[in-house]
Amino acid sequence: MTFSETARAAFRRGDDDAVARLAHDETERARAADDLPALVEALYMLSRLAIRGGDLTEAARIASEALDVAVRTGDRRLEERPRHVLAGVTRMAGDLTRARVLYQESIDLNDALGNHDTVTSELHNLAFTELRLGETAAARERFATSRARIVGAGYRDFVPYAYVGAAAVAVADDDLVRAARLLGLARRAFADLGQVPDPDDAEELAAIETAVRDVLGDQRLADERATGAALDPWATLALAVEHGTEPGA
Repeated sequence: MTFSETARAAFRRGDDDAVARLAHDETERARAADDLPALVEALYMLSRLAIRGGDLTEAARIASEALDVAVRTGDRRLEERPRHVLAGVTRMAGDLTRARVLYQESIDLNDALGNHDTVTSELHNLAFTELRLGETAAARERFATSRARIVGAGYRDFVPYAYVGAAAVAVADDDLVRAARLLGLARRAFADLGQVPDPDDAEELAAIETAVRDVLGDQRLADERATGAALDPWATLALAVEHGTEPGA
């Protein structure tokens, strides 16, 4: 496996120590060899680790360095990952208006590059940004578009994230029972893939769970979450897309 494949797989598993070792070694190797594409990827992984560690300032610094290196190569494909991180850091830092611009720029770049899977995931991220800005209708539409693309293209790795988005919309709709069930579906989907959420989605999950617990209480939350976890994540998502309904409705 390549560095990128190995490091990204370790990150999805939550093995941060392995990612740190791999990324540090690859950064040193790439700098010494003046291997700019490899340096971009290594810095990208380090920036993601900084986000997971809660250091948004350091994450933005590293991602900005990665973007500068990518621009120097003249290969716009290398700009994609650093731009994604910068948008995410900006959103997590609370600058939602700027984050919305950065996500749209990322979508436009990936659309031009033919990265249909990344467009799908960035639509999900843009939807969260719009939801936090109070643009619930726009967020609902973008989440639905992302779900349809996930099912249509068979992006099974994206299934858990579809449920995170749906749960956030359920909270906005004050449908906390459905939100709790969607939390169960999301956690089941992550477990089925052997993955942990990306940092921004982990933050969203925590906020959703807190909102549900505050109203339903621990026992009802646990019960409804268990009900959701008993469902098949892919089949449930595909059915919702087929009928044009919110998952778990």
